Amino acid sequence: MRPAEPGDLPALVDLCLAARSESTMGAQLCSDDGDRLRDQLGALLASPGGQLLVGLLDGEPAGLLLGQLVGPGPFTDLVSLNLEAIYVAPRARRRGLGHALMAGALEVAELGGATEVYAAPLPGARGMQRFFVRLGFAPAAAHRVVSTSALQRRLVGETAGAQSRRASGRGLEDLIARRRQVRAAARGEMADPSSVQAAAGQRSRPAITMQVNRAVQTRRDSESSTTIS
Repeated sequence: MRPAEPGDLPALVDLCLAARSESTMGAQLCSDDGDRLRDQLGALLASPGGQLLVGLLDGEPAGLLLGQLVGPGPFTDLVSLNLEAIYVAPRARRRGLGHALMAGALEVAELGGATEVYAAPLPGARGMQRFFVRLGFAPAAAHRVVSTSALQRRLVGETAGAQSRRASGRGLEDLIARRRQVRAAARGEMADPSSVQAAAGQRSRPAITMQVNRAVQTRRDSESSTTIS
């Protein structure tokens, strides 16, 4: 095992393509474009914190380990080593090459001040899962993946749905407000029975007074026209 060199890139591309062909979820592992893979591996090799280890069998590349030293960052002062991929060609398995690559990763972690090593094996890679479990790796988190085009469609749909829900909510609130106004107006026009009786009494008093006055006046007129003999 040793750190990869620029001259190892063609062999490492072949190993990545072999790993992709073995995996049932190879599209999530790497691209099937050799030129693109070469550029990506070269970028990892040149990036700060990028780790690219190659495992040799009889002097030929037969395994690889891709990783990245991460941290410290805005939310943590810890440094960790994230293992993105580890692969050993079938012809080199059960020869200790995987353990040698992990020993190299441990050395990288210690030199970089990392206190933890993370690994994210693909779902369905049972052999790799068992390998990590034997080395003491425990579940820490679950990763999910989505294409950028699908994410864009979902975001547009979610935004439109949220706007529609807000609009319908405002329409419902307006309807409720209008109904409340109608009920309030109806209550205002409907007088209290006691007030109706009082109003009726107030309207009847002038009429009674007028009738009494008329009766008195009639009686007076009648008396004044009578002659006494």
